[in-house]
Amino acid sequence: MRARAREQAPGRQALAARARRVLALAEEDVLSVNEIACADPGCPDIETVILLMRARLPTRALTIGKPVEAVTDADIVAADEGADP
Repeated sequence: MRARAREQAPGRQALAARARRVLALAEEDVLSVNEIACADPGCPDIETVILLMRARLPTRALTIGKPVEAVTDADIVAADEGADP
């Protein structure tokens, strides 16, 4: 599992940088990008979760039903618009 995480690290870092730009995050804002397997019925096999942690605001989870390497800027915007505040 750790080897897979190491292999995915560059893709997650690149997506984090794009998400930071697309969402116009401030330097003090923190985000985390993870790719997870989802076994729930109706859920894609793999999904990407971007956690947004902003000062004095609740953490928000942006869930995108695609693997990290398939996520587009438009997916990030759509997930942000559809996420709970």
